[in-house]
Amino acid sequence: MTAARKKTAKKKKAAKAAKPKAGENKTKPTRESVTALINAVENEIRRRDAKTLLAMMKKVTGETPKMWGPSIIGFGAYHYKYESGREGDMCLVGFSPRKANSVLYVLDSCASDEPLLKKLGKHKRGVGCLYINKLEDVDLGVLEKIVAKSYRDTKKKWAA
Repeated sequence: MTAARKKTAKKKKAAKAAKPKAGENKTKPTRESVTALINAVENEIRRRDAKTLLAMMKKVTGETPKMWGPSIIGFGAYHYKYESGREGDMCLVGFSPRKANSVLYVLDSCASDEPLLKKLGKHKRGVGCLYINKLEDVDLGVLEKIVAKSYRDTKKKWAA
């Protein structure tokens, strides 16, 4: 086997080993750089918003940010185990500066009738996510309260 073929085979083996097994959580803490991710955001507004969210979440949580998977900036961590037996780890709160919008992972403890969501401003929501096009579309004081509530409630809910 040539050196080039050996190198290619080694790369394929490493990539296969790095892939999560079926049913395994793909979102795990990594050693990637939070700053590098933010600096790589092409859209200037989204990059500025990411820096604002980073500062806000650091302040609210008192935690050091870590990358979770390739694109989520997370604060704190908890271990969950559902009745189904599925379990894993996830950040207590976090965000991802995506191309279309900023996704905030803060709604684990916020019901759809949460009064703070009604005061937030322009946003969309998913099961555990809040989608914000631009931070200037929302009340940052209200958003900070939502982040703090989610961090506190999620930590309490999943405390060991």
